[in-house]
Amino acid sequence: MDEKRNFTLLTDFYELTMMQGYFREKADDIVVFDAFYRKNPSGSGYAIACGLEQVIDYIKNLSFSYEDVDYLRSLNMFDEEFLNYLAGFHFTGDIYAIPEGSVVFPYEPLVKVVAPIMEAQLVETALLNIVNHQSLIATKASRVCYAAKGDGIMEFGLRRAQGPDAGTFGARAAVIGGCVGTSNVICGKQFGVPVLGTHAHSWIMSFPDEYTAFKRYAELYPDACTLLVDTYDTLKSGVPNAIRVFDEMKAEGKMPTRYGIRLDSGDLAYLSKKARKMLDAAGYPDAVIAASSDLDEYLINSLKNQGAAITSWGVGTNLITSADNPSFGGVYKLAAIRKPEDEEFTAKIKISENPAKITNPGNKTVFRLYNKETGKIKADLIALSDETYNEAEDLEIFDQMATWKRSTLPGGSYEIREMLVPVFLKGQCVYQNPSTMEIREYCQKELNTLWDETRRLVNPQEVFVDLSKPLYDLKQKLLNSRH
Repeated sequence: MDEKRNFTLLTDFYELTMMQGYFREKADDIVVFDAFYRKNPSGSGYAIACGLEQVIDYIKNLSFSYEDVDYLRSLNMFDEEFLNYLAGFHFTGDIYAIPEGSVVFPYEPLVKVVAPIMEAQLVETALLNIVNHQSLIATKASRVCYAAKGDGIMEFGLRRAQGPDAGTFGARAAVIGGCVGTSNVICGKQFGVPVLGTHAHSWIMSFPDEYTAFKRYAELYPDACTLLVDTYDTLKSGVPNAIRVFDEMKAEGKMPTRYGIRLDSGDLAYLSKKARKMLDAAGYPDAVIAASSDLDEYLINSLKNQGAAITSWGVGTNLITSADNPSFGGVYKLAAIRKPEDEEFTAKIKISENPAKITNPGNKTVFRLYNKETGKIKADLIALSDETYNEAEDLEIFDQMATWKRSTLPGGSYEIREMLVPVFLKGQCVYQNPSTMEIREYCQKELNTLWDETRRLVNPQEVFVDLSKPLYDLKQKLLNSRH
């Protein structure tokens, strides 16, 4: 996030009015808030955690400027004592998070904030804004890349994104989710990711004829020559003219290592197969056939099943906006409170007539259980933060709703990993951000821990997310106490 921009007021108004209420009540409780989501986006069997680097930047730069305080004063809602408090505000609490690029599942805390109640309340909106958006786009990108079955996916949706930040941070998230690069130059500069692209139809149309446009482009960019062949007639004009240019480059000893054609309209399966035959017959079996045109994971999957001869895909609108599921739905809920005079947290629960909206109480963590033989995820276990487990001992897990569904993992058959790691302790950042490309590499390893049944695009197998026995008992106790 750009440090020249002050995002402290990137918050909902009620966060500030509640802060003033706590201030007047002299509330100095330490609280636990969990940021989590309830449903995987796009019908997916998982999601990708993303946005932590921007959360860290936001927390580091969290302070009210003189202009911020003056603006709040002008609203005639806040007293001077509270405004003076804001003028000296900084974050002093703890934050734990699941690392970016991790596969995650519903209801488990992606971010846990342990802080004085006013501080924890203020960061809610910005934290959700950052994590929700980037996790959504990273998840969508991982689905698109899975559909491509190893072909490269280029993100190029900037012009269709909902504003500059959505386009830039969305491109970052798309690369983390698996894209090989982006067309977004400012994203490339800011996050060190590859920038990619060819040319537009306007380049072709600005020349007297298609051949001249291709020839000139090849002269300018001989080492990255991908020609857009569908401006006039793909098979009768575009591909033959591209082959003519390739022949001339070969004759001149200037044949590039990266070259090919791009299709942006028409029946991509039919055209790509015809173009492949033409290129092969001309002696260019290694020429790339790239394609774009309102692609998403379902269309790419269909084209692959039809035998389309496409090996590189440009995906824009449907990726950068996650068009079929444009919001992630993450929430931020109070889970525990500790009074200044107390040593232990008191668990809190939100009860709803909708069982999906009943929260998991207490100060919690997340354990991931892997099959020791395959390295695949067996289940996730949401537990109280002071719980410990021994991999040598048998572990019984059970469905939190249908409790008769139980499974015992024999000791020695599983490995366990705690997912939440400290990011801020006492207001100081203790986490070292990996580079975006390092996070991308980590994400690919994370995705490989999923079974193929969980990654399929339609009706995926759900990963079990269970509650530990102590957490389940605590939840039932609080629910029963409210009856």
